[in-house]
Amino acid sequence: MHEERPLPRRPRARRTPADRLRAALLALADGHGIVRAHRETPWASITFAGARHRVVLCFEGAEAIAAGEQFSADLPEHEFTIPGQLVADATVVEVDHVLLPQPRLTVTAELLLLEDV
Repeated sequence: MHEERPLPRRPRARRTPADRLRAALLALADGHGIVRAHRETPWASITFAGARHRVVLCFEGAEAIAAGEQFSADLPEHEFTIPGQLVADATVVEVDHVLLPQPRLTVTAELLLLEDV
């Protein structure tokens, strides 16, 4: 009789700080936002290292737009919990409302993440 063996596990892809940031932003958006773009640029000063992130989120429909407006209001003061990172600055830099053909809110945010060593 042939004995079945479990398949070897594939290693899980490691979540990067950028992945964790996107997840935290979507949670802050109450699950209503869609990340349309994310750009990460290395950043450093004499005492800190990290990255500047520019994230574009889109909210479509009345309920999502309300969540997007709340997201925009809450973002600057939100306390993020991202392992190994400190969010030093979080700012909404652009908001675009479109009514037709479907109501849509696009929010562009810039965040500075510093390595927490």
